[in-house]
Amino acid sequence: MSIETGSTAPDFTLFDTKREQVTLSSFAGKNNVVVAFFPAAFTGVCEKELCTFRDALADLNDLDATVLGISVDAPFANAAFAEKNGVNFPVLSDYERKATQAYGVALDDFAGMPGYTASKRAVFIVDKAGKVAYAWVGPNPGVEPDYDAVKSALSGLQ
Repeated sequence: MSIETGSTAPDFTLFDTKREQVTLSSFAGKNNVVVAFFPAAFTGVCEKELCTFRDALADLNDLDATVLGISVDAPFANAAFAEKNGVNFPVLSDYERKATQAYGVALDDFAGMPGYTASKRAVFIVDKAGKVAYAWVGPNPGVEPDYDAVKSALSGLQ
């Protein structure tokens, strides 16, 4: 079961593409955070999703939001993926799958590969107080989030 709105967001510390640690709670009191879990770098829908967030980043920043992309891919793969797509926000590696498990978004046997657990496509907005203000978990990896709903939820936090 994934995290519900109104609950305290599970904190995490994950490596970014430069292998530097990023901690969710470090944004508390400063920014709302759009936590965007995605199944795998270099897949079509994931590229489209992260590029959509990339293209909307100025609007999201105007809403006091920071975007964090998260996949179970290694920092090296995430770095190549972010560079190829000009992603201008942190893409974090949950290679131990701790955040994926904490948020209840594990996708077991991803792409028909027994034993390989990826993250479901999911978006959570964590407000400045560390509470989950918005939660969406895709019914399958091919479904993108409702980007307008994400912006609307952020607008409601203003």
